[in-house]
Amino acid sequence: MSLDWQPVELLKADHFGRVERGYLSEIGPATAWIGRNTSAAPWYTRPLARFLAKREARALRVLTGLAGIPQWQSWQEGLLLRSYLEGRPMHLAQPKDRTWFFRAQRFLVAMHRRGVVHNDLAKEPNWIVTPDGYPALVDFQLATVHRRRGRWFRHAAREDLRHLLKHKRTYCPHALTARERQLLSQVGWVAQLWRWTGKPMYLGLTRGLLGWKDREGAGDRSSD
Repeated sequence: MSLDWQPVELLKADHFGRVERGYLSEIGPATAWIGRNTSAAPWYTRPLARFLAKREARALRVLTGLAGIPQWQSWQEGLLLRSYLEGRPMHLAQPKDRTWFFRAQRFLVAMHRRGVVHNDLAKEPNWIVTPDGYPALVDFQLATVHRRRGRWFRHAAREDLRHLLKHKRTYCPHALTARERQLLSQVGWVAQLWRWTGKPMYLGLTRGLLGWKDREGAGDRSSD
């Protein structure tokens, strides 16, 4: 079934398409949605844009019903629709309450229990502080879904947690436990492999070709 998508605000336009806030005619403007339109991407980045959007759609489907996660609505004709999350990104909200980080850690555990690893939690704008003080996550383009909790899953999930603890060290260092400090000091082989191989290519693509800055990359990060 084709959905009647009505965009009302452009949040970002880049080499991966357009990210817009809008509504569905079938539901009405009272309910806001976020649309990632990969059809608006240039031809040379469109395949990658759609590949990443499909990854996000798959992860969101698996996480359906989990509080703090955008609810997947549709993926068709190059358009990914998901629910709008109200809140402020971490780098603006700067959470200093240990309760928020405790909730964020439990939130990660719930997500990992469903076999989903985010893989992009080093970026503060992917973390959202909701108006009622709870954590939320956006931008699942790099997320992976695992049927089995094998070695790769365990290492990737550990990196999700380690990145959260790095943010905790920045905004709430007094609440770090001895075990958390030890985990921060232990860089896993996944992170080392990324530093040696993937990160240079990623920085070359995002900063060179796409012109992103450290806290850019997804148009809904500053608004969700």
